[in-house]
Amino acid sequence: MKILKTDTKNFDKSIIGEAIEVMANGGVILYPTDTVYGLGANIFNRNAVKKIFQIKNRSPLKPLSILISSKKAIDIVAKVDVEDKKIIDKYLPGPYTFILNKTTVVPRTVTGGLTKVGVRVPDYNIACQLANLFPIITTSANLTNEETLNNPEDILKQLDVDVDLVIDVGELENNNPSTIVDLTSDKPVFTKR
Repeated sequence: MKILKTDTKNFDKSIIGEAIEVMANGGVILYPTDTVYGLGANIFNRNAVKKIFQIKNRSPLKPLSILISSKKAIDIVAKVDVEDKKIIDKYLPGPYTFILNKTTVVPRTVTGGLTKVGVRVPDYNIACQLANLFPIITTSANLTNEETLNNPEDILKQLDVDVDLVIDVGELENNNPSTIVDLTSDKPVFTKR
């Protein structure tokens, strides 16, 4: 496991390239977002996605969300109509996960076989840059049904497993997961976690 320490003000941009390369080769990373630290992997690498389920001790039937680099990339992974776009434009980038009907690009292993997918565009440049080449998994870096922690050292102790690369920017101020907004119903449904 490689730990790359940096900070948000003087961020070492070479870390992004290294993290993308790790994920391109099937690795799993621990990375900061605008909400909590997340576990990330290339959504197109089945083994890496399975590894995230194992690390979190999460049922493969419970879907994972994906992170994309910008609002413009949403159409690649999800079907979005004009009304949905208005809502998305109001809240993204930001601490929200939008539940949308997925496109065929998103593998079934990511969504637990469901036709919907959670999509994030954080208000956090580091996280968005990690998805420049391909969408990545975004799920809180904690064991399922356990406390969500806000610094890599405590997170790694809780997970008790090595990830391939850690981007450590220290303790995050926020420790609240993203708000879920389901846009697959007649009206948007907001759910705080």
